[in-house]
Amino acid sequence: MPSADPGAPPVRPADVERWLTDLGLEPVDRAERDGIASWDLVLDGRRRFDLRVTVILDPSLALICWAHFAPPIGDMFRKSYRKLLRWNDEFPFAKFSIGEDERPVLSVELPIADVATTLEAERSEVLGLALARIVGIADRLLDESAAWLWIGGRVPDQSGRTPRNPGFLARYDGHLAELTAPAGEHGLAAEPATADQPGTER
Repeated sequence: MPSADPGAPPVRPADVERWLTDLGLEPVDRAERDGIASWDLVLDGRRRFDLRVTVILDPSLALICWAHFAPPIGDMFRKSYRKLLRWNDEFPFAKFSIGEDERPVLSVELPIADVATTLEAERSEVLGLALARIVGIADRLLDESAAWLWIGGRVPDQSGRTPRNPGFLARYDGHLAELTAPAGEHGLAAEPATADQPGTER
């Protein structure tokens, strides 16, 4: 519920640190430069593991959750770009794009005005839901993106692995039904992966 206080304080790095602690997430690295702060996380889904996500705070603009979705794909693979455009239509609360190094990026942007006017007790949930959405989408699209992640598009046997952040995943299960439902429900039809380019999971 938005705060009634029009003078709600801006979001500060200390706030994000507190929210990550509340979510049970420990950054592997932190940085601050020219007033922009960032936190590097490594998150596991139930199928996609070791997903590197950076939380970036620009206090004047937005809190951005930015994931390295796959290795660089190269500009000659038009089918890959069409796939990213289709995913942008299918997942309206997140954005796929291509970084300067040709790496596919998955991001969720939270405008500072929206975060700052949310009740303090609920702000960590806003960040948590954004991060959980990124992990859920990565899980959902694992088969379709396998050709970018592993040579030959063959998903390795990960049956022995358990997520490093099970409590975090469970916390948002009920909020992301469109991502956790079986493929084909909620209008999201799975499409087989095509090996545009051999890749290696990063």
